[in-house]
Amino acid sequence: MGFFITSDNKEISATGNFDSNVEIEPIPANSQLMAVIDEAKWDSYEGVSFIKLRWAVVGGEFKNRKVFHKIHVEDMDPKKKDRALTMLAAIDTNAGGALQRLGTTPEDHDLMNALANRPMFIKVQVWSIDDKKGNWVSAVAAAGQQQQAAPTGDVPF
Repeated sequence: MGFFITSDNKEISATGNFDSNVEIEPIPANSQLMAVIDEAKWDSYEGVSFIKLRWAVVGGEFKNRKVFHKIHVEDMDPKKKDRALTMLAAIDTNAGGALQRLGTTPEDHDLMNALANRPMFIKVQVWSIDDKKGNWVSAVAAAGQQQQAAPTGDVPF
């Protein structure tokens, strides 16, 4: 049995061409999802640093989908920076509060240790720029708030 074997135990016949041509529509706006962070690190674009989170949806119709989240905690606009810090503090609180106890700017390993694999609810919206679309996280809530949810299963955001 070789390395290039598919999940249904068939050998891949390589042709030198591949085109995934898969267009995945964004998750609909206002969707409330149970998710965990599976990647958390600092990143930058054009000299601007931000915290980059990758959420993995862990249940429901969109299970196994990923939602990418940029938290601009170093934004030059004080209002945007404050909003980003508030979002990060809410995520951290839902994950146990380890980042806030640090008292310093977290490093990549701090972000992963504090935030990864802690289930919580996220609410997503849809962004659109030119011909591209994707999701962004507009709200977070503790997984424990599910008990207070409405009979339809909606999360109280």
